[in-house]
Amino acid sequence: MSDTGPRATQQIGLLAQSALGRIEVLALFPLLVLTAEFLGFQNIALVTALGLSVLLAVAVLLPRRERSTAIKSVRTHGKAPLIEALAEIAQFDDRDTVCLHLEIDDWPKIVDMWGHDSSQFISQRLEDRFRSVLRSDDLLCQLGDNRFGIVLGGMSAARLSIRDTVATRLLNAASEPLLLHDATLRLTVTIGHASLRRRASDVPTATFKAAEAALSAAKLHGPGSVRAYTTGMGRAKSAASDLASEVEEAIHSGAIDVWFQPQVCAQTGELSGMETLARWQHPQHGLLGPSEIMSALQSAGHMALLGQTLTHRAIKVLAELDAAKARVPTMSINVSADELRDLTLPDALASELERYGLRPDRLTVEISPDITTQDLDDAILSNLKTLKDNGHKLDLEGIGTGAIPLSILQRFSVDRVKIDRALVAGSDADPERDRILRAIVSLSDAMGVQTVATGVETSHEATYLAGIGCSHLQGFGIARPMKPSQISPWVNARAAAGKTIDLEARRAG
Repeated sequence: MSDTGPRATQQIGLLAQSALGRIEVLALFPLLVLTAEFLGFQNIALVTALGLSVLLAVAVLLPRRERSTAIKSVRTHGKAPLIEALAEIAQFDDRDTVCLHLEIDDWPKIVDMWGHDSSQFISQRLEDRFRSVLRSDDLLCQLGDNRFGIVLGGMSAARLSIRDTVATRLLNAASEPLLLHDATLRLTVTIGHASLRRRASDVPTATFKAAEAALSAAKLHGPGSVRAYTTGMGRAKSAASDLASEVEEAIHSGAIDVWFQPQVCAQTGELSGMETLARWQHPQHGLLGPSEIMSALQSAGHMALLGQTLTHRAIKVLAELDAAKARVPTMSINVSADELRDLTLPDALASELERYGLRPDRLTVEISPDITTQDLDDAILSNLKTLKDNGHKLDLEGIGTGAIPLSILQRFSVDRVKIDRALVAGSDADPERDRILRAIVSLSDAMGVQTVATGVETSHEATYLAGIGCSHLQGFGIARPMKPSQISPWVNARAAAGKTIDLEARRAG
Protein backbone atom coordinates (compact mmCIF):
# COMPACT_ATOMS: atom_id res chain seq x y z
CA MET A 1 0.00 0.00 0.00
CA SER A 2 3.01 2.24 0.46
CA ASP A 3 3.37 2.96 -3.26
CA THR A 4 -0.29 3.91 -3.80
CA GLY A 5 0.42 7.61 -3.34
CA PRO A 6 3.34 7.80 -5.83
CA ARG A 7 1.39 5.76 -8.37
CA ALA A 8 -1.61 8.05 -8.05
CA THR A 9 0.63 11.09 -8.41
CA GLN A 10 2.24 9.59 -11.49
CA GLN A 11 -1.17 8.85 -13.02
CA ILE A 12 -2.25 12.44 -12.35
CA GLY A 13 0.98 13.63 -13.96
CA LEU A 14 0.45 11.49 -17.05
CA LEU A 15 -3.10 12.75 -17.36
CA ALA A 16 -1.81 16.30 -17.00
CA GLN A 17 0.81 15.73 -19.69
CA SER A 18 -1.85 14.41 -22.01
CA ALA A 19 -4.41 17.12 -21.27
CA LEU A 20 -1.99 20.06 -21.28
CA GLY A 21 -0.62 18.91 -24.61
CA ARG A 22 -3.96 19.87 -26.18
CA ILE A 23 -4.38 23.52 -27.16
CA GLU A 24 -8.14 23.52 -26.57
CA VAL A 25 -7.59 22.48 -22.92
CA LEU A 26 -5.05 25.24 -22.32
CA ALA A 27 -7.39 27.79 -23.89
CA LEU A 28 -10.13 26.80 -21.41
CA PHE A 29 -8.24 28.02 -18.29
CA PRO A 30 -8.11 31.78 -19.14
CA LEU A 31 -11.79 31.58 -20.07
CA LEU A 32 -12.66 30.08 -16.67
CA VAL A 33 -10.61 32.70 -14.80
CA LEU A 34 -12.21 35.62 -16.69
CA THR A 35 -15.71 34.20 -16.25
CA ALA A 36 -15.21 33.74 -12.50
CA GLU A 37 -13.89 37.32 -12.14
CA PHE A 38 -16.80 38.73 -14.12
CA LEU A 39 -19.36 36.90 -11.99
CA GLY A 40 -17.65 37.95 -8.79
CA PHE A 41 -16.33 34.52 -7.78
CA GLN A 42 -12.79 35.65 -6.99
CA ASN A 43 -12.08 32.48 -5.00
CA ILE A 44 -12.87 30.26 -8.00
CA ALA A 45 -10.66 32.42 -10.20
CA LEU A 46 -7.82 32.08 -7.70
CA VAL A 47 -8.23 28.29 -7.40
CA THR A 48 -8.32 27.91 -11.20
CA ALA A 49 -5.13 29.94 -11.66
CA LEU A 50 -3.32 28.06 -8.88
CA GLY A 51 -4.60 24.72 -10.19
CA LEU A 52 -3.17 25.39 -13.62
CA SER A 53 0.23 26.23 -12.10
CA VAL A 54 0.24 23.01 -10.05
CA LEU A 55 -0.70 20.84 -13.05
CA LEU A 56 1.98 22.44 -15.18
CA ALA A 57 4.58 21.80 -12.48
CA VAL A 58 3.56 18.14 -12.11
CA ALA A 59 3.59 17.63 -15.89
CA VAL A 60 7.06 19.14 -16.21
CA LEU A 61 8.66 17.42 -13.20
CA LEU A 62 7.44 13.91 -13.98
CA PRO A 63 9.30 11.91 -16.70
CA ARG A 64 7.73 12.34 -20.10
CA ARG A 65 6.50 9.41 -22.13
CA GLU A 66 8.54 8.83 -25.26
CA ARG A 67 6.93 9.76 -28.56
CA SER A 68 6.05 6.79 -30.70
CA THR A 69 7.47 8.37 -33.82
CA ALA A 70 10.33 10.62 -34.86
CA ILE A 71 10.19 14.25 -35.84
CA LYS A 72 10.84 14.59 -39.56
CA SER A 73 13.45 17.30 -39.12
CA VAL A 74 15.76 14.89 -37.29
CA ARG A 75 17.94 12.83 -39.65
CA THR A 76 17.93 9.20 -38.53
CA HIS A 77 20.09 6.33 -39.77
CA GLY A 78 19.90 2.56 -39.46
CA LYS A 79 17.00 0.17 -39.08
CA ALA A 80 16.80 0.18 -35.27
CA PRO A 81 14.44 3.20 -35.06
CA LEU A 82 12.18 1.59 -37.65
CA ILE A 83 12.02 -1.68 -35.71
CA GLU A 84 11.24 0.24 -32.51
CA ALA A 85 8.44 2.21 -34.19
CA LEU A 86 6.94 -1.00 -35.61
CA ALA A 87 7.14 -2.67 -32.19
CA GLU A 88 5.38 0.22 -30.47
CA ILE A 89 2.50 0.33 -32.96
CA ALA A 90 2.18 -3.46 -32.88
CA GLN A 91 1.34 -3.31 -29.14
CA PHE A 92 -2.10 -1.93 -29.99
CA ASP A 93 -4.58 -4.31 -31.60
CA ASP A 94 -6.55 -1.48 -33.17
CA ARG A 95 -3.54 0.15 -34.85
CA ASP A 96 -1.80 -0.70 -38.12
CA THR A 97 1.04 0.85 -40.09
CA VAL A 98 3.05 0.61 -43.31
CA CYS A 99 6.74 -0.11 -43.67
CA LEU A 100 8.28 1.02 -46.96
CA HIS A 101 11.73 0.48 -48.43
CA LEU A 102 12.91 2.86 -51.17
CA GLU A 103 16.01 2.64 -53.35
CA ILE A 104 17.36 5.26 -55.76
CA ASP A 105 17.74 3.57 -59.14
CA ASP A 106 21.00 3.34 -61.12
CA TRP A 107 23.06 4.37 -58.10
CA PRO A 108 26.41 2.91 -59.33
CA LYS A 109 26.02 4.91 -62.54
CA ILE A 110 25.19 8.08 -60.57
CA VAL A 111 28.29 7.66 -58.39
CA ASP A 112 30.51 6.94 -61.40
CA MET A 113 29.15 9.92 -63.29
CA TRP A 114 29.04 12.56 -60.55
CA GLY A 115 31.45 11.38 -57.86
CA HIS A 116 30.99 10.72 -54.14
CA ASP A 117 30.25 14.26 -52.93
CA SER A 118 27.64 15.02 -55.59
CA SER A 119 25.97 11.63 -55.16
CA GLN A 120 25.67 12.30 -51.43
CA PHE A 121 24.08 15.65 -52.23
CA ILE A 122 21.59 13.87 -54.51
CA SER A 123 20.73 11.38 -51.75
CA GLN A 124 20.22 14.18 -49.23
CA ARG A 125 17.99 16.16 -51.58
CA LEU A 126 15.78 13.13 -52.18
CA GLU A 127 15.60 12.48 -48.45
CA ASP A 128 14.39 16.06 -47.95
CA ARG A 129 11.76 15.56 -50.65
CA PHE A 130 10.53 12.34 -49.07
CA ARG A 131 10.17 14.13 -45.72
CA SER A 132 8.16 16.89 -47.37
CA VAL A 133 5.41 14.47 -48.47
CA LEU A 134 5.24 12.57 -45.17
CA ARG A 135 3.34 13.52 -42.02
CA SER A 136 4.95 14.77 -38.81
CA ASP A 137 4.41 11.40 -37.10
CA ASP A 138 5.92 9.31 -39.93
CA LEU A 139 9.46 8.01 -39.43
CA LEU A 140 12.08 8.17 -42.20
CA CYS A 141 15.51 6.55 -41.80
CA GLN A 142 18.44 6.29 -44.20
CA LEU A 143 19.49 2.64 -44.58
CA GLY A 144 22.34 3.26 -47.01
CA ASP A 145 23.63 5.80 -49.51
CA ASN A 146 20.69 5.16 -51.83
CA ARG A 147 18.21 3.29 -49.63
CA PHE A 148 15.61 4.58 -47.17
CA GLY A 149 13.10 3.03 -44.80
CA ILE A 150 9.79 4.54 -43.70
CA VAL A 151 7.29 3.60 -40.99
CA LEU A 152 4.03 5.51 -41.10
CA GLY A 153 2.41 6.71 -37.89
CA GLY A 154 -0.26 4.39 -36.49
CA MET A 155 -3.54 4.15 -38.40
CA SER A 156 -6.72 2.13 -38.15
CA ALA A 157 -5.95 0.03 -41.23
CA ALA A 158 -3.06 0.00 -43.72
CA ARG A 159 -5.13 -0.86 -46.77
CA LEU A 160 -3.43 -1.42 -50.12
CA SER A 161 -4.98 1.76 -51.52
CA ILE A 162 -3.39 3.80 -48.72
CA ARG A 163 0.00 2.17 -49.30
CA ASP A 164 -0.18 2.79 -53.04
CA THR A 165 -1.14 6.43 -52.46
CA VAL A 166 1.89 6.98 -50.23
CA ALA A 167 4.15 5.20 -52.72
CA THR A 168 2.85 7.38 -55.55
CA ARG A 169 3.58 10.55 -53.57
CA LEU A 170 7.14 9.33 -52.96
CA LEU A 171 7.62 8.41 -56.64
CA ASN A 172 6.41 11.85 -57.72
CA ALA A 173 8.70 13.57 -55.22
CA ALA A 174 11.71 11.67 -56.55
CA SER A 175 10.88 12.36 -60.20
CA GLU A 176 10.86 16.15 -59.85
CA PRO A 177 13.81 17.66 -61.79
CA LEU A 178 16.94 18.09 -59.68
CA LEU A 179 19.52 20.73 -60.57
CA LEU A 180 23.14 19.64 -60.17
CA HIS A 181 26.11 21.59 -61.56
CA ASP A 182 23.88 23.35 -64.11
CA ALA A 183 22.53 19.97 -65.26
CA THR A 184 18.95 18.79 -64.74
CA LEU A 185 18.67 15.25 -63.40
CA ARG A 186 15.52 13.14 -63.51
CA LEU A 187 15.70 10.30 -61.03
CA THR A 188 13.52 7.33 -60.22
CA VAL A 189 13.14 5.17 -57.13
CA THR A 190 11.96 1.61 -56.65
CA ILE A 191 9.64 0.90 -53.70
CA GLY A 192 8.52 -2.14 -51.72
CA HIS A 193 5.96 -1.95 -48.89
CA ALA A 194 4.19 -4.12 -46.34
CA SER A 195 1.65 -3.74 -43.55
CA LEU A 196 2.15 -5.27 -40.07
CA ARG A 197 2.80 -9.04 -40.19
CA ARG A 198 0.79 -9.74 -37.03
CA ARG A 199 0.89 -13.52 -37.35
CA ALA A 200 4.69 -13.60 -37.18
CA SER A 201 6.46 -14.49 -33.94
CA ASP A 202 8.55 -11.30 -34.23
CA VAL A 203 6.13 -8.80 -35.77
CA PRO A 204 8.50 -5.79 -36.15
CA THR A 205 11.35 -7.77 -37.74
CA ALA A 206 8.98 -9.75 -39.95
CA THR A 207 7.36 -6.54 -41.19
CA PHE A 208 10.72 -4.90 -41.90
CA LYS A 209 11.89 -7.97 -43.83
CA ALA A 210 8.60 -8.17 -45.73
CA ALA A 211 9.08 -4.62 -47.04
CA GLU A 212 12.68 -5.49 -47.90
CA ALA A 213 11.51 -8.55 -49.83
CA ALA A 214 8.90 -6.46 -51.66
CA LEU A 215 11.67 -4.06 -52.71
CA SER A 216 13.77 -6.95 -54.04
CA ALA A 217 10.77 -8.13 -56.04
CA ALA A 218 10.16 -4.61 -57.37
CA LYS A 219 13.78 -4.32 -58.52
CA LEU A 220 13.30 -7.38 -60.73
CA HIS A 221 10.69 -5.41 -62.66
CA GLY A 222 12.96 -2.46 -63.45
CA PRO A 223 13.47 1.14 -62.25
CA GLY A 224 10.49 3.02 -60.86
CA SER A 225 8.56 -0.13 -59.93
CA VAL A 226 6.39 -0.53 -56.82
CA ARG A 227 5.46 -3.84 -55.21
CA ALA A 228 3.39 -4.73 -52.16
CA TYR A 229 4.49 -7.71 -50.11
CA THR A 230 2.81 -11.02 -50.84
CA THR A 231 3.51 -14.46 -49.41
CA GLY A 232 6.59 -16.01 -50.98
CA MET A 233 8.31 -12.74 -51.80
CA GLY A 234 11.06 -13.61 -49.34
CA ARG A 235 12.49 -15.72 -52.13
CA ALA A 236 12.94 -12.69 -54.43
CA LYS A 237 16.12 -11.53 -52.69
CA SER A 238 17.75 -14.93 -52.92
CA ALA A 239 16.58 -15.13 -56.54
CA ALA A 240 18.52 -11.94 -57.32
CA SER A 241 21.73 -13.44 -55.94
CA ASP A 242 21.04 -16.68 -57.82
CA LEU A 243 20.97 -14.72 -61.07
CA ALA A 244 24.56 -13.61 -60.52
CA SER A 245 25.68 -17.22 -60.10
CA GLU A 246 23.77 -18.31 -63.23
CA VAL A 247 24.70 -15.51 -65.60
CA GLU A 248 27.90 -16.99 -67.07
CA GLU A 249 26.23 -20.26 -68.00
CA ALA A 250 23.27 -18.33 -69.42
CA ILE A 251 25.60 -16.42 -71.76
CA HIS A 252 27.35 -19.56 -73.00
CA SER A 253 24.11 -21.50 -73.43
CA GLY A 254 22.37 -18.74 -75.34
CA ALA A 255 19.70 -18.19 -72.69
CA ILE A 256 20.90 -14.58 -72.71
CA ASP A 257 20.53 -13.50 -76.31
CA VAL A 258 20.40 -10.32 -78.34
CA TRP A 259 17.11 -8.68 -79.25
CA PHE A 260 16.67 -5.63 -81.44
CA GLN A 261 14.61 -2.44 -81.27
CA PRO A 262 14.05 -0.44 -84.48
CA GLN A 263 14.93 3.22 -84.95
CA VAL A 264 13.14 5.21 -87.65
CA CYS A 265 13.69 8.53 -89.35
CA ALA A 266 11.46 11.05 -87.59
CA GLN A 267 10.61 12.88 -90.82
CA THR A 268 9.84 9.93 -93.12
CA GLY A 269 9.28 6.92 -90.87
CA GLU A 270 11.88 4.91 -92.81
CA LEU A 271 13.93 2.36 -90.88
CA SER A 272 17.28 3.96 -90.00
CA GLY A 273 18.80 1.40 -87.66
CA MET A 274 18.36 -1.00 -84.76
CA GLU A 275 19.72 -1.08 -81.24
CA THR A 276 20.89 -4.36 -79.74
CA LEU A 277 19.43 -5.25 -76.34
CA ALA A 278 20.11 -8.14 -74.00
CA ARG A 279 17.24 -10.43 -72.96
CA TRP A 280 17.39 -13.47 -70.68
CA GLN A 281 14.83 -16.22 -71.03
CA HIS A 282 15.03 -17.61 -67.50
CA PRO A 283 13.36 -20.95 -66.72
CA GLN A 284 11.91 -19.73 -63.40
CA HIS A 285 11.62 -15.95 -63.72
CA GLY A 286 10.54 -15.67 -67.36
CA LEU A 287 11.90 -13.02 -69.71
CA LEU A 288 14.32 -10.68 -67.91
CA GLY A 289 15.33 -7.27 -69.24
CA PRO A 290 18.52 -5.18 -69.13
CA SER A 291 18.17 -3.96 -65.52
CA GLU A 292 18.13 -7.47 -64.05
CA ILE A 293 20.82 -8.72 -66.44
CA MET A 294 23.16 -5.78 -65.84
CA SER A 295 22.83 -6.15 -62.07
CA ALA A 296 23.71 -9.84 -62.28
CA LEU A 297 26.59 -9.15 -64.67
CA GLN A 298 28.09 -6.48 -62.43
CA SER A 299 27.87 -8.76 -59.41
CA ALA A 300 29.48 -11.64 -61.31
CA GLY A 301 32.02 -9.51 -63.20
CA HIS A 302 31.01 -10.71 -66.68
CA MET A 303 30.22 -7.42 -68.46
CA ALA A 304 32.99 -7.92 -71.02
CA LEU A 305 31.92 -11.52 -71.75
CA LEU A 306 28.37 -10.46 -72.52
CA GLY A 307 29.57 -7.57 -74.68
CA GLN A 308 31.72 -9.86 -76.81
CA THR A 309 28.95 -12.44 -77.18
CA LEU A 310 26.22 -9.95 -78.13
CA THR A 311 28.49 -8.10 -80.56
CA HIS A 312 29.29 -11.31 -82.42
CA ARG A 313 25.60 -12.24 -82.49
CA ALA A 314 24.53 -8.79 -83.73
CA ILE A 315 27.02 -8.79 -86.62
CA LYS A 316 25.92 -12.30 -87.64
CA VAL A 317 22.23 -11.27 -87.58
CA LEU A 318 23.01 -8.17 -89.65
CA ALA A 319 24.65 -10.32 -92.35
CA GLU A 320 21.70 -12.75 -92.30
CA LEU A 321 19.27 -9.87 -92.79
CA ASP A 322 21.25 -8.65 -95.80
CA ALA A 323 21.07 -12.13 -97.29
CA ALA A 324 17.30 -12.17 -96.71
CA LYS A 325 16.91 -8.79 -98.50
CA ALA A 326 15.70 -7.20 -95.26
CA ARG A 327 18.36 -4.56 -95.03
CA VAL A 328 18.93 -2.72 -91.78
CA PRO A 329 21.18 0.34 -92.35
CA THR A 330 23.08 0.01 -89.08
CA MET A 331 23.20 -1.98 -85.85
CA SER A 332 24.22 -0.16 -82.67
CA ILE A 333 26.00 -2.01 -79.89
CA ASN A 334 26.63 -0.72 -76.36
CA VAL A 335 30.28 -0.77 -75.28
CA SER A 336 31.17 -0.51 -71.58
CA ALA A 337 34.15 1.34 -70.12
CA ASP A 338 35.92 -1.97 -69.44
CA GLU A 339 35.55 -2.99 -73.09
CA LEU A 340 36.83 0.39 -74.24
CA ARG A 341 39.97 -0.13 -72.19
CA ASP A 342 40.72 -3.30 -74.14
CA LEU A 343 43.16 -2.25 -76.87
CA THR A 344 42.20 -5.28 -78.96
CA LEU A 345 38.59 -4.04 -79.35
CA PRO A 346 38.97 -2.19 -82.70
CA ASP A 347 40.78 -5.13 -84.32
CA ALA A 348 38.24 -7.61 -82.94
CA LEU A 349 35.35 -5.62 -84.44
CA ALA A 350 37.17 -5.23 -87.75
CA SER A 351 37.82 -8.97 -87.91
CA GLU A 352 34.19 -9.86 -87.20
CA LEU A 353 32.87 -7.45 -89.82
CA GLU A 354 35.34 -8.67 -92.43
CA ARG A 355 34.33 -12.24 -91.72
CA TYR A 356 30.76 -11.44 -92.75
CA GLY A 357 31.64 -8.98 -95.51
CA LEU A 358 30.21 -5.91 -93.77
CA ARG A 359 31.53 -2.35 -93.84
CA PRO A 360 32.52 -0.69 -90.54
CA ASP A 361 29.82 2.02 -90.90
CA ARG A 362 27.16 -0.70 -90.60
CA LEU A 363 28.13 -1.10 -86.93
CA THR A 364 27.50 1.86 -84.61
CA VAL A 365 29.33 1.91 -81.29
CA GLU A 366 27.19 3.31 -78.48
CA ILE A 367 28.92 4.77 -75.43
CA SER A 368 27.31 5.72 -72.13
CA PRO A 369 27.59 9.18 -70.54
CA ASP A 370 29.39 7.87 -67.45
CA ILE A 371 32.40 7.16 -69.68
CA THR A 372 32.56 10.75 -70.88
CA THR A 373 32.42 12.27 -67.38
CA GLN A 374 35.42 10.31 -66.16
CA ASP A 375 39.03 11.26 -66.64
CA LEU A 376 39.50 9.25 -69.81
CA ASP A 377 42.62 7.11 -69.69
CA ASP A 378 44.93 6.61 -72.66
CA ALA A 379 43.38 3.27 -73.63
CA ILE A 380 39.84 4.69 -73.90
CA LEU A 381 41.04 7.76 -75.79
CA SER A 382 43.03 5.62 -78.21
CA ASN A 383 40.17 3.19 -78.84
CA LEU A 384 37.56 5.90 -79.42
CA LYS A 385 39.86 7.56 -81.98
CA THR A 386 40.67 4.25 -83.69
CA LEU A 387 37.01 3.20 -83.88
CA LYS A 388 36.12 6.50 -85.52
CA ASP A 389 39.12 6.32 -87.89
CA ASN A 390 38.12 2.78 -88.85
CA GLY A 391 34.77 4.05 -90.09
CA HIS A 392 32.43 3.18 -87.21
CA LYS A 393 29.69 5.60 -86.23
CA LEU A 394 29.52 6.76 -82.62
CA ASP A 395 26.35 7.26 -80.58
CA LEU A 396 26.35 8.96 -77.17
CA GLU A 397 23.41 7.84 -75.02
CA GLY A 398 21.76 9.29 -71.90
CA ILE A 399 21.52 12.90 -73.07
CA GLY A 400 19.09 14.88 -70.90
CA THR A 401 19.99 13.25 -67.58
CA GLY A 402 23.15 15.28 -67.00
CA ALA A 403 25.54 17.76 -68.55
CA ILE A 404 26.12 17.41 -72.30
CA PRO A 405 29.83 16.63 -72.77
CA LEU A 406 30.53 19.05 -75.65
CA SER A 407 34.23 18.21 -75.65
CA ILE A 408 33.44 14.56 -76.41
CA LEU A 409 31.02 15.50 -79.19
CA GLN A 410 33.69 17.62 -80.84
CA ARG A 411 36.77 15.56 -80.08
CA PHE A 412 35.48 12.25 -81.42
CA SER A 413 33.00 13.51 -84.03
CA VAL A 414 30.01 11.78 -82.41
CA ASP A 415 27.39 11.07 -85.08
CA ARG A 416 24.28 10.90 -82.92
CA VAL A 417 23.18 11.70 -79.39
CA LYS A 418 20.42 9.61 -77.80
CA ILE A 419 17.96 11.61 -75.71
CA ASP A 420 17.03 9.70 -72.55
CA ARG A 421 13.49 8.31 -72.22
CA ALA A 422 13.07 10.15 -68.89
CA LEU A 423 13.10 13.45 -70.79
CA VAL A 424 11.07 12.21 -73.77
CA ALA A 425 8.13 10.74 -71.82
CA GLY A 426 5.20 13.17 -71.88
CA SER A 427 7.32 15.85 -73.54
CA ASP A 428 4.52 16.85 -75.90
CA ALA A 429 2.54 18.22 -72.92
CA ASP A 430 5.32 19.49 -70.63
CA PRO A 431 6.58 23.07 -71.26
CA GLU A 432 9.77 22.56 -69.24
CA ARG A 433 10.75 19.40 -71.12
CA ASP A 434 9.82 21.11 -74.37
CA ARG A 435 12.36 23.87 -73.68
CA ILE A 436 15.09 21.40 -72.79
CA LEU A 437 14.43 19.21 -75.83
CA ARG A 438 14.42 22.14 -78.21
CA ALA A 439 17.73 23.31 -76.75
CA ILE A 440 19.29 19.85 -77.19
CA VAL A 441 18.04 19.52 -80.77
CA SER A 442 19.17 23.06 -81.63
CA LEU A 443 22.64 22.55 -80.15
CA SER A 444 23.02 19.18 -81.86
CA ASP A 445 21.99 20.63 -85.23
CA ALA A 446 24.50 23.46 -84.83
CA MET A 447 27.26 20.90 -84.24
CA GLY A 448 26.18 18.65 -87.11
CA VAL A 449 25.07 15.87 -84.74
CA GLN A 450 21.83 13.90 -85.24
CA THR A 451 19.42 13.16 -82.38
CA VAL A 452 17.66 9.93 -81.42
CA ALA A 453 14.67 10.26 -79.08
CA THR A 454 14.33 7.07 -77.04
CA GLY A 455 11.28 5.88 -75.11
CA VAL A 456 8.75 7.26 -77.61
CA GLU A 457 5.43 5.81 -76.45
CA THR A 458 2.67 7.57 -78.42
CA SER A 459 1.96 8.97 -81.86
CA HIS A 460 1.51 12.42 -80.27
CA GLU A 461 5.07 12.26 -78.92
CA ALA A 462 6.37 11.07 -82.30
CA THR A 463 4.68 13.94 -84.14
CA TYR A 464 5.87 16.49 -81.59
CA LEU A 465 9.48 15.24 -81.68
CA ALA A 466 9.55 15.25 -85.47
CA GLY A 467 8.08 18.74 -85.41
CA ILE A 468 10.89 20.17 -83.27
CA GLY A 469 13.50 18.67 -85.57
CA CYS A 470 14.50 15.43 -83.86
CA SER A 471 16.28 13.15 -86.36
CA HIS A 472 15.30 9.62 -85.26
CA LEU A 473 12.73 7.94 -82.99
CA GLN A 474 12.90 4.77 -80.91
CA GLY A 475 10.46 3.27 -78.41
CA PHE A 476 7.38 1.12 -77.89
CA GLY A 477 5.36 3.62 -79.94
CA ILE A 478 7.52 2.68 -82.95
CA ALA A 479 8.15 -1.00 -82.25
CA ARG A 480 8.87 -3.21 -79.29
CA PRO A 481 12.17 -5.11 -79.00
CA MET A 482 12.08 -8.26 -81.11
CA LYS A 483 13.89 -11.55 -81.51
CA PRO A 484 16.25 -11.97 -84.50
CA SER A 485 13.70 -14.24 -86.20
CA GLN A 486 11.06 -11.48 -86.04
CA ILE A 487 13.12 -8.75 -87.72
CA SER A 488 12.89 -9.84 -91.37
CA PRO A 489 9.06 -10.26 -91.34
CA TRP A 490 8.70 -6.88 -89.58
CA VAL A 491 10.99 -5.06 -92.04
CA ASN A 492 9.35 -6.63 -95.10
CA ALA A 493 5.81 -6.01 -93.83
CA ARG A 494 6.65 -2.40 -93.10
CA ALA A 495 8.20 -1.93 -96.55
CA ALA A 496 5.23 -3.61 -98.28
CA ALA A 497 2.81 -1.34 -96.44
CA GLY A 498 4.86 1.72 -97.39
CA LYS A 499 4.66 2.75 -93.76
CA THR A 500 6.06 6.21 -93.28
CA ILE A 501 5.18 9.15 -91.10
CA ASP A 502 3.07 11.72 -92.95
CA LEU A 503 3.54 14.79 -90.77
CA GLU A 504 1.23 17.03 -92.82
CA ALA A 505 -1.60 14.50 -92.55
CA ARG A 506 -1.07 14.27 -88.81
CA ARG A 507 -1.10 18.03 -88.39
CA ALA A 508 -4.27 18.25 -90.47
CA GLY A 509 -5.87 15.57 -88.29
